[in-house]
Amino acid sequence: MKTIEDVLIALDELTGGRVIKSLNDITRGEHPFVIMKSSNIPGKEIIETPGLVYGDMNKEVKKVAVAMTMTEGSIELAGATGVDAIVAHHPIAEAANSGGVILKNYLDLYNVAAFELHEAFHGLHPGIPFLHGHQVYRTEVSYGGVHGNILYAGKVLPEVKTLGDILTRLDNFMGLRDEEELLHTEKEIRNSSSLSETSIVTRGRIVHGEETSPVNNIVHIFPHTGFSPEHLRQAIQEHPEADTVLASISRVYDGHPLIETAKELGLNFIIGNCHVLEILENGLPLAYALDRLLPDVEVVVFRERVTSISLNEMGSTQLKKYAEEMAEGYLLKKKVVQTV
Repeated sequence: MKTIEDVLIALDELTGGRVIKSLNDITRGEHPFVIMKSSNIPGKEIIETPGLVYGDMNKEVKKVAVAMTMTEGSIELAGATGVDAIVAHHPIAEAANSGGVILKNYLDLYNVAAFELHEAFHGLHPGIPFLHGHQVYRTEVSYGGVHGNILYAGKVLPEVKTLGDILTRLDNFMGLRDEEELLHTEKEIRNSSSLSETSIVTRGRIVHGEETSPVNNIVHIFPHTGFSPEHLRQAIQEHPEADTVLASISRVYDGHPLIETAKELGLNFIIGNCHVLEILENGLPLAYALDRLLPDVEVVVFRERVTSISLNEMGSTQLKKYAEEMAEGYLLKKKVVQTV
């Protein structure tokens, strides 16, 4: 029989001892992966606590789900499919990751334990650079002294010779043709021309350079981690051999200072996979590792799919009528709902 404690031990093993072992790891402030994340927005800061967030150490575990971000949707899916524990990559916060209610209430309702890793998982494997077509010779997870500010420097793989080769490689590995076909079918079923989906509308693209532009050495950055134009200048000073800036997970759009800095430095600039595809980049390796370390436990992967649809195409005829009546009858007229 495997338990929640066995899952914690497995996570500690695959991260090389990065998970927290007790509350002392949090309160003492000495653990390198117990990190405060704050934008100084009142009441919204969070402390990353890699390891078990909530659950009974002695609880039996037969099925574990690996997810990027735990939501009320994933908690509901776990409860409906017999999942005993969710291992989320991103940090878990009270209410934000549990449908607006306190975590304990929702997780206890379905008897589900919750783990998180995030920064404690970063830098453990070179898979994201590999998927983007280069072999890393330098990895930083706190570049410029900023926690979570990841930098890779790498040499392209033999089969990658141009910027176009990188995009083709990503399309193939990520199965984006399947996503296009799925979206096309969904549009037909829903009779919706406005329907769009994250992995399609944010797919990789060349910002500065051409499909035929040669590429040899890459500086691989993640803009959402706080990577700045100053960091880029510093990285290129340290790696003058670099000819290409590759931004992945998050994107930058036309006119962004990072793009302008790359142009100034005479570098190609290409955008790779979006954040929604990290479930394939980081989630799958984590799931396979857990599958090996916990051979008696079933491991599944929770993948989110976010779509956008025009308001006038959303829902059945009955649902549209319901929404309009609620809006007109209550939200716009401020009619008081009687409560007991």
